[in-house]
Amino acid sequence: MNSEDFVTAITRYVKDAAIEDTIANLKSPPGRRVPPAERIRSDWYNALPAADAAQVDGIISAAVHEAVFGLLAVLDGARTVDDGAGRFELSYLAPEGRVLLNDPQAIGLHDLLNAAK
Repeated sequence: MNSEDFVTAITRYVKDAAIEDTIANLKSPPGRRVPPAERIRSDWYNALPAADAAQVDGIISAAVHEAVFGLLAVLDGARTVDDGAGRFELSYLAPEGRVLLNDPQAIGLHDLLNAAK
C-alpha cells in the first residue's frame, strides 16, 4: 500500500461510508428505541422536498470531506495540533517492509484527497 492507495481506501471505507451511513440513518434511524432527537431529525428530513433533501445530503458530504481532510492535514503536518515541536508518521507495515504514507517529501495525503474529489 502506498499513499495513493491509502487515500483511496480512506475515501471509500471512511469518507463515503460515513456519508452513506449518515444519510441512511436520517432516512430511517436504526434500532427499536430510536432516541427522540433522531426521530425528529428523520421526520424533518423525510418531509423535505427532494431538492432540499439533496441540499442536506450535499452539506453532509461537504462536512465529512472537511473532517477527513482536516485529519489528513494534521497527519501531514500542514495543520498543527500542538506547538509544532514534533510530527506524525503514518506507516503501513507490509510483509515486504515499512512504507511511510505521509512522507514530508511527497505530495500530502490531504492533497491526494482533494485531487480525487
